[in-house]
Amino acid sequence: MGTMLQAGGLKLGEQPEVLSITNSDIISNIHKMYIDAGSDIVYTNTFGANAHKLEGTNYSVDAIISASVGCAKKACEGTNAYTALDIGPIGELLEPVGALKFDEAYDIFKEMVVAGEKAGADLIVFETMTDLYELKAGVLAAKENTSLPVFVTMTFEENRRTFTGCTVEAMAYVMEGLGVDAMGINCSLGPKEILPIARELCTYTKIPIIVKANAGLPNPEDNSYDITPEIFAEDMRPYAEAGVKIIGGCCGTTPEYISCMKKIMNGVKVSKIDVTPRSVLCTPSMVVPVNEVRPIGERINPTGKKRFQQALKECDLEYIVSRGIEQAEAGASILDVNVGMPGIDEREMMIKVVKTLQGVLNLPLQIDSSDVTAIEAGLRYYNGKAIVNSVNGEAEVMEKILPIVKKYGAAVVGLTLDSRGIPKTAEERFEIAQRILNTALSYGIPKEDVFIDCLTLTVSAQQEQARETLNAVRKVKHELGLHTVLGVSNISFGLPNRELITCNFLVQAMENGLDLPIINPNQKAIMDAISAFKVLNGEDIHSEKFIERFTESSEPIVDTKTEKTIDIGYAISKGLKEETARITEELLKTKSELEIINELLIPTLDKVGERYEKQEIFLPQLINAANASCEAFEVIKRNILLKGSESVSRGKVILATVKGDIHDIGKNIVKVILENYGYQVIDLGRDVAVDTVVKTAIAEDVKLVGLSALMTTTLKSMEETIDAIRKSGHQCKIVVGGAVLTEEYAMQIGADFYAKDAKKTVDVAKEILG
Repeated sequence: MGTMLQAGGLKLGEQPEVLSITNSDIISNIHKMYIDAGSDIVYTNTFGANAHKLEGTNYSVDAIISASVGCAKKACEGTNAYTALDIGPIGELLEPVGALKFDEAYDIFKEMVVAGEKAGADLIVFETMTDLYELKAGVLAAKENTSLPVFVTMTFEENRRTFTGCTVEAMAYVMEGLGVDAMGINCSLGPKEILPIARELCTYTKIPIIVKANAGLPNPEDNSYDITPEIFAEDMRPYAEAGVKIIGGCCGTTPEYISCMKKIMNGVKVSKIDVTPRSVLCTPSMVVPVNEVRPIGERINPTGKKRFQQALKECDLEYIVSRGIEQAEAGASILDVNVGMPGIDEREMMIKVVKTLQGVLNLPLQIDSSDVTAIEAGLRYYNGKAIVNSVNGEAEVMEKILPIVKKYGAAVVGLTLDSRGIPKTAEERFEIAQRILNTALSYGIPKEDVFIDCLTLTVSAQQEQARETLNAVRKVKHELGLHTVLGVSNISFGLPNRELITCNFLVQAMENGLDLPIINPNQKAIMDAISAFKVLNGEDIHSEKFIERFTESSEPIVDTKTEKTIDIGYAISKGLKEETARITEELLKTKSELEIINELLIPTLDKVGERYEKQEIFLPQLINAANASCEAFEVIKRNILLKGSESVSRGKVILATVKGDIHDIGKNIVKVILENYGYQVIDLGRDVAVDTVVKTAIAEDVKLVGLSALMTTTLKSMEETIDAIRKSGHQCKIVVGGAVLTEEYAMQIGADFYAKDAKKTVDVAKEILG
């Protein structure tokens, strides 16, 4: 649609969706051209028809969507083509990276999908998504408020991640868990580049896969693309062999491309790909398969912990997060999250803790509660695939919790107890495990998402039960083929030298089939036992991880029984805002403001940036570190004001999305990073007139101007802005960026620098402003 509208003379800065009302015949005719070329599904002209992007157009979401669906349905009359309500990204970053809350995103999408169904759309498509959290909000809005099928496609780069760091595998498991009807990949890349990504995706899920590739790379000068319709169609042929069931075209693909594809795919059969079911947990950027022993950290739990209870009462989220960080660093693969205690709203606290943890850490979570509302809240706001801890063999409990597990695509722990209590024999516990499995299957929860806890009893009180637990673990693992969970440390309660008993029991349990031990990973002996077991059990290939853990060149591994003393670099890198502010206040007692900035803050941000470039961390972690450093700068600014000293700003930078372009997510990310390096950013917004940029640069005596454009049609505005700055005589440097730009074209239109991302823009600022 966008390609055809641009070719048809879409005016600079004009909102494409508005044409569905002001010039509906053009929209219907474009749809008809694609249908005549062979399209089975046409996407409505509603990609940006959300409340955020339509602000200022004088048209409501309902009016635009109603008109747009009407245009598509008119074109579909007398054919077998379907009308898909097309929904793109909102245009704002979601928490924790941005300011848009999950519920706000949900409401924006809800308004769209309700209007789309009312107008007669046949299905809903979320496309060109890069943030898994935003996509989850959209899918929930669609499934909870309409009865329409839901398709989703995300945009991946050649590194097989979206720009927020989401992996193909994470998308597959989360979206399948949420119950979408088809998923896939669109935009950014051409058919040859997407093919290996699509092949990978087809190995993860049995639901239909969609691929809509670009027609190669755009030519910024004439808005053309470098792959012809014939070559494009030929390049799409291998997708059938890869198992892709739905193909189409994205940027640059005119009806001629569809026609060529239709001809070349005529009679071609789609291969059936064998998908091996796997037990998987994930965050957007990390997938944790349960294919070896995966320790679950137990320390985010108020039971017996006065300091943790105090943190819950005071809503001290940084303390709670610090318990998660120390467990992650000690080697936990998953974090159990239990916030239940008298006197607090467990549901609200679960939401806060889940959001805070996932904003800082990159480990999957286990939502641990007996409160159904807290469980559902934890799953709803969790960004990834989690575990629910737990259900048991009571029908009433399973009836309450298993539908929630199914709705959110989670895994679930089943405790081998029921209304009669904990059975004394392994056989009785096995029978309850079977009952839990069968009930879960009846709700549509796959076998690989059912984990069984055979329950650890205290050996000092019930010595014979240790062997029964181990026997039950073995039977469940080998006869039912299920993964197993145990709260290991319960075994040694009430005994001296608890660690010795716990370690021995843990090793025996792992030998009998324990996959997910719930333990305190801060205890070195426990983690050493797991590390050694993985070597002996063949899980640690070539003993690489064991050697890394114990090699002399490694940092010494110590028990973390006392709270860790952290410095400002650590606090910033982990995104700990309050801790960063506190440490900065302490540092100001012995160091000057400039010493803190130049010797501590900037080097730390540089290290974080280097890790981002190496893909050791991703956009959320980069933004969190930048926001934490902002707390340090705020403390420093307040201190300067109190002393009456001069500002420590490192210089002014103008940022603007050029005239005619309404996309500003990239610019906003650059703004956050620059500000947290200490630069004063003058943000002129989006769709900025040429003379506004020039006048502001002169009035503020700005030495660095940053211009952004996402559309090839607005690159002319970028060139005109650069030319106007040069003609004004104002001496400054210009850095440009945007998805459609290349370094060669940036130099051609007169820019001084090309920045492919926020980190490169900072490098330019440091070179020009210091």
